[in-house]
Amino acid sequence: MTDAGRRRLFGRGSWAEARRIADILRKETIGGALLLGGAALALIWANSPWSGVYEAIRGFTVGPASLHLRLDLATWAADGLLAVFFFVAGLELKREFVAGDLRQVRRAAVPVAAAFGGVVVPAALYLLATRNVDGAAAGWAIPTATDIAFALAVLAVLGTFLPPALRTFLLTLAVVDDLMAIVIIAVFYTGDLAPVPLLAALVPLAVFAVLVRRGVRSWWLLLPLAFAVWALVHASGVHATVAGVLLAFAVPVVHGGGPGPAEHFEHRFRPLSAGVAVPLFAFLSAGVHLGGLNGLATALTDPVAVGVVAGLVAGKPIGIMAATWLVARFTRAQLDEGLSWLDVLGLSILAGIGFTVSLLIGELAFGTGGDHVKLAVLAGSVTAALLAAVILRLRNRAYRRIQEADDRDAARQVGTLQ
Repeated sequence: MTDAGRRRLFGRGSWAEARRIADILRKETIGGALLLGGAALALIWANSPWSGVYEAIRGFTVGPASLHLRLDLATWAADGLLAVFFFVAGLELKREFVAGDLRQVRRAAVPVAAAFGGVVVPAALYLLATRNVDGAAAGWAIPTATDIAFALAVLAVLGTFLPPALRTFLLTLAVVDDLMAIVIIAVFYTGDLAPVPLLAALVPLAVFAVLVRRGVRSWWLLLPLAFAVWALVHASGVHATVAGVLLAFAVPVVHGGGPGPAEHFEHRFRPLSAGVAVPLFAFLSAGVHLGGLNGLATALTDPVAVGVVAGLVAGKPIGIMAATWLVARFTRAQLDEGLSWLDVLGLSILAGIGFTVSLLIGELAFGTGGDHVKLAVLAGSVTAALLAAVILRLRNRAYRRIQEADDRDAARQVGTLQ
């Protein structure tokens, strides 16, 4: 097969897809900045003389006790706000595979395989590092998640000219990663399962699905149904964020001919997810007492912390790079013109930023008192961001040349159409 006939990895997608991805990235980048701000505020406050006030806010309880929903604010953030986050992630995933460029198997294979590798290898490294620690195996899934908002915030500063295909790869990998995370949470972090509420949740879910398929968009009808699904899933013992994905998958996606219900809901809820839900979760979850340099050193030498950092910083890039290389090897594909495996390495390291979902899984595995786990997630994510920054900055000139070539092609296309 000639080079011209070979399949290309990270080749250009459709112009419509590129515009849609660019719009998503702009919104998520703003959300990433707010997320970092919320996490920084939590860390500063938790280590200030007023740390007791911060803990009082996290522990403040609110909600109807009759529905078993009198929860503290930290739990509301993890169970409620992140359900909105997973609802948006579910919508994005469904759109990608039903109407986006990834409905083509050859395009979907790379990010799906990369996401799978980015889950298996970090989990294996974590289990290896904690093999002699009783109870530590419960946290095996902590380093498997990628935080798209945090990663895109870093990318916005350092990867200004990153080609759209690489941005799409990172976004899709993270969304598939989120779906894998929700499956892991549902299967491995469900305690006492109550089948009756779980089955009962199917009733409002079915009504919600019928209404949205008939074009109903009235919040006063849909929101109570969505809350009923969430409350029943919460009561079942399955983590309530699963309800967000179930509701998202119930929303139909239009194959062509203009925006449909999925686009409508994504447009409405993405700002709420990126601008409110995720930053508030970060604020209510990231506040951990460092205990000075000695306390920090002690926490980060804990085997569980070592496993988390190793999974995020080493496991993620190894798993993603290996899976991507294997896809290229067996499909005889080549990287698109102007790109190198160094670019894939940079994105693979960037995917080691595992903030939001990693913190959630850490709390599910070890409870809210696992400060060493939170510190490890923060340390691993920051380390991954710094390492990726070095690579992306080194390659920024190459990305600029690729963008200039794309701009010239776009101008020629416009001229041809005119």
